[in-house]
Amino acid sequence: MNVTLTGHHLDITPAIRRYVEEKLDRVNRHFDHVIDVTVVLCVEKNVQKAEANVHVSGKDLFAEASDADLYAAIDALADKLDRMVVKHKEMLSSHRVDNGAKRAAAAGSAGRPE
Repeated sequence: MNVTLTGHHLDITPAIRRYVEEKLDRVNRHFDHVIDVTVVLCVEKNVQKAEANVHVSGKDLFAEASDADLYAAIDALADKLDRMVVKHKEMLSSHRVDNGAKRAAAAGSAGRPE
């Protein structure tokens, strides 16, 4: 997983970079097919804002969070991304199960005499 971290009106310190990478590691733990993540941290007046684009196989996910504290905004962003990635993973697996069940039902009903 490639992580690109950018700051607008904000210097990205090694501590912030390490914190973001630790939080995004949870996303990668739940879904292995994350290709890259682009995170933008910015300050607008008194609001700290965190945005992320996550590129997974077949789809791009976007989430943003804002708070008075930058670390709280990063936490909220990581939670949102985690939920989105888990939902995407469940959707992929449910499609595979449904297709297999339909084929099995069609094959089973076609071979039975009534």
